[in-house]
Amino acid sequence: MSFETDTIFALSSGAGVAGVAVVRLSGPAAFQALESLSGKPVPAARFAALRLLKDQDTGARLDEALVLAFKGPASFTGEDVVELHLHGGRAVVSGVLEALDRMPNLRPAEAGEYSRRAFENSKLDLTEAEGLNDLIHAQTAAQREQALRQMDGALRALYEDWRGRLVGHLAHLEADIDFPDEDLPEGVAGAVKPNILSLRDEITQHLVDGRRGEALREGYRIVIMGEPNAGKSTLLNALAKSDVAIVSDEEGTTRDAIEVQLDLGGFPVRLVDTAGVRESLGAVEQEGIRRALKRAEEADLRLVLVRADDWPVIPVAMERWLDDKAMLVLTQTDRAEMFHVKHEKLPKGIVGVSYVSAKNDHGLDDLFKTLAAHVSDAMAPREAPSLTRVRHRRSLEETVDHLTRFADNAGFDAVLAAEDVRMAARALGRITGRVGVEDVLDVVFSDFCIGK
Repeated sequence: MSFETDTIFALSSGAGVAGVAVVRLSGPAAFQALESLSGKPVPAARFAALRLLKDQDTGARLDEALVLAFKGPASFTGEDVVELHLHGGRAVVSGVLEALDRMPNLRPAEAGEYSRRAFENSKLDLTEAEGLNDLIHAQTAAQREQALRQMDGALRALYEDWRGRLVGHLAHLEADIDFPDEDLPEGVAGAVKPNILSLRDEITQHLVDGRRGEALREGYRIVIMGEPNAGKSTLLNALAKSDVAIVSDEEGTTRDAIEVQLDLGGFPVRLVDTAGVRESLGAVEQEGIRRALKRAEEADLRLVLVRADDWPVIPVAMERWLDDKAMLVLTQTDRAEMFHVKHEKLPKGIVGVSYVSAKNDHGLDDLFKTLAAHVSDAMAPREAPSLTRVRHRRSLEETVDHLTRFADNAGFDAVLAAEDVRMAARALGRITGRVGVEDVLDVVFSDFCIGK
């Protein structure tokens, strides 16, 4: 849709000194503002022109800049857009922004306002806007690829296909209700039921993805846990290749979770060191242990540390955490005499076992490679696009619930059955922004940086 709005402006490139800084304007007064700054007509759309920019109030020269104009609706926001490619000095940028701020009908942009206008003008749907934001914040190659795929409309196409199929089935159901005396096939709800349940199964399968897309956005969570002095902080420092955690022989040194961001084979990882788990009388240490256990519950993978000189005895507090989301790491192997692991003693169902000594770097490279392979396998992209946000997951779960109720109502209450399908289609429509999204727009776009 097209509508009159304020004209907004902002620095769209990074803050600080740079070779080039880009200031973007969008709105009905964008071209007029460029004419005021340059004293010349707006150049042809999408052609760069060199212009001397001056402050219209003082006549002071601001910069000699490349300027581009994009006539709406053929622009990012769907409005008239101007880009000023300035020299990136602070005085240049601040001078231009101050001059724009004094112009009538112009105001600084809010966070995400350009992308929100693009959504409101049907240039982007919500999943594409979220993909754009993910691309801006991508730190690894895998994050970049997932963001590009979503920004290109892969999720939108999938969800809109499901929604379109539901709407088609709904049309048949409503025709059966609205025209009961017409010569329509009997039992329409029963006839479309297999197709709708097949669609429900597709959506359910999409949900069973092990949080693959969300983990790729947020980082795969690996939590290091164990008793005090098991070598947790030492292992964190070794894997991070930096002294990020205090290491001491004193028990209880780590009182709160310490998190490090890693890039493992192009995949983002959040590596977390936690407080040693033991019976504690101190209130502060007890709180640290409570937080450690909470992090362990939320982890995608747990590295459960046991000292090699204690092997094969596994501390009771650690036994419950050795499951299919855990890797047993036997530490301080340099201290153990005649160290040998009998594999029949290993807990069943764990991801694997590693043996390390941070003191002499023994086993660290192998552990790093093992973790990289595990993370790659857990987050490798599938053929179908992965859902990337809790917002998507909740709407899809709601869709499945409505379609399950349809299965119960089909055959004995046509009105309720049709309403179930209608509500399922609405839940899908909220993901892309087709219906009922006013309550989520502020949440979606507030996460954007100013200038995008």
